[in-house]
Amino acid sequence: MHFETKEDTDCPIQDLFVAISDFESFERSAIRRGVDVQRHGDTAAPRDGLYWDVTFNFRGSERRVRIDVADYDVPNTISFAAVGNGMSGDLKVDLMALSAQRTRMTVRVDLKPKTLAARLLLQSLKLARNKLNRKFRTRVAEFARQTEERLARSA
Repeated sequence: MHFETKEDTDCPIQDLFVAISDFESFERSAIRRGVDVQRHGDTAAPRDGLYWDVTFNFRGSERRVRIDVADYDVPNTISFAAVGNGMSGDLKVDLMALSAQRTRMTVRVDLKPKTLAARLLLQSLKLARNKLNRKFRTRVAEFARQTEERLARSA
């Protein structure tokens, strides 16, 4: 299953990369939503084996996922590889400077089942594909808008 969206922001590429690599902020956000997050490694050196063990409930079952930093190319790309509960996934965020103050952010998510149970779960998600695509685009757009606002306030 594949999701992809692009969002143009009024942020310099360097500032947007800092926002998408603010791992502590994402950890706090997940914890507020009831996710158990255990970080392993140093956020100051994400290339050196930074990963998270994450546990959450989804559709009545506890899910355990390990999320590794797969690529960290300042200020262009950051990607993560996730494995757990019979499924693997990749999240990739690419940044492209359109001008000194404008950046295009492309976010891609790919999910791949490894077991029959995971295949069935993904099949049920595919039935709601249009709704999930809308939510995905909305969340990425909201993140971009909040980042623009935060940078405008700090300037």
